[in-house]
Amino acid sequence: PFSCRQCGQRFQLKQMLVTHQKVHGREKRFGCADCGKPFSHKHHLLIHRRVHTGEKPFACSHCGHRFKQKYHLVRHQR
Repeated sequence: PFSCRQCGQRFQLKQMLVTHQKVHGREKRFGCADCGKPFSHKHHLLIHRRVHTGEKPFACSHCGHRFKQKYHLVRHQR
């Protein structure tokens, strides 16, 4: 695995780490109204909001288990 030196987040692919590292150089303009956590992309804030709302919009067609992120559903189905 590849780890980000700034935040410690780990990635399976080097390219994912490279893409992730770009967020550290950006201004974080989108703040969560519930906890104040800042995000550089509105999309990331929308995903984070599911922590507070409990929304799980992605469902497995085989077992019905629900997920907050599509990535987690895809990983589950492998």
